[in-house]
Amino acid sequence: MSTGLAYFTVVLVWATTPLAIKWSAEGGAAAGSLMLRMLIATALGILLLWCSGGRMRWHRRALLGYLAAVPGVFGAMALTYRASASVPSGLISVMYGLAPLLSGLMLQCLPGSVRLRGWHWAGCVIGVIGLAVIFSDALVGGGRLVAVLMLFGGVCLFCGSAIAVQRAAAGQPPLNQTLGALILSLPCFVAMWLLSGEPTAIPLTERGLWAVLYLSLFGSLLGFLCYYLVLSRLPAATVALITLITPVLALGLGMLLNGEQPALSMLVGAGLIVVALGAYLYGDRHGMRRAPVVES
Repeated sequence: MSTGLAYFTVVLVWATTPLAIKWSAEGGAAAGSLMLRMLIATALGILLLWCSGGRMRWHRRALLGYLAAVPGVFGAMALTYRASASVPSGLISVMYGLAPLLSGLMLQCLPGSVRLRGWHWAGCVIGVIGLAVIFSDALVGGGRLVAVLMLFGGVCLFCGSAIAVQRAAAGQPPLNQTLGALILSLPCFVAMWLLSGEPTAIPLTERGLWAVLYLSLFGSLLGFLCYYLVLSRLPAATVALITLITPVLALGLGMLLNGEQPALSMLVGAGLIVVALGAYLYGDRHGMRRAPVVES
């Protein structure tokens, strides 16, 4: 696959995933639809690995990499699906757009990490202000505050898990890493579904069923594979621009296709977070330009 097509695929998948999550859970069975999504994704991943002639590796380093991904797969998705019933789909994308900022802040607590520069800190401050505006809107919205807190917790788990996977340095191919994380997470999803009290026959609307199938193939497999591909071919700052584009697209899709009308304060908070991401990414590019060239 060409780099341009892979990049476009990631943008499209990440922009449409929040709306698909909301549609898949609209039958009132968030845990069941999530479990079904991951079950189908795991089966498709095993089939894809078999067709490509690959094989899973279960040595210690590989297993550590898979385990490190479980909080980002199970924890983040479980909280996100629970929150999706009470928040606009566009807000899900906006909150996950905070990932670069939160990851940068988390890395400051770990040894050997690159220190943040002025523009990075400016982006973080603006992002916190935007987040505070969104939380203030959630307070006004009553029960929505719990959903926003769960969503933010999911983003934190996603960021922490990604850092842990990187530190594990298992060096697994993208499909192996994705499939390993799905296999180890699947029992957690099944247990959550069984304990949720939801009906065994998962109630899905026709639109919800198509959303589950879309999320299984694109959200859980193709999107991640294309993401790892562009990450291996393009500078990290260029890849990170995806998080700047997708919140805007997701908000627009939610309003256009799902009739969502976010409050003005929520839109202001989302705008501040997008500006924060722009400042943070500018800090990345500015730092790269000022970095000294080492002659060999």
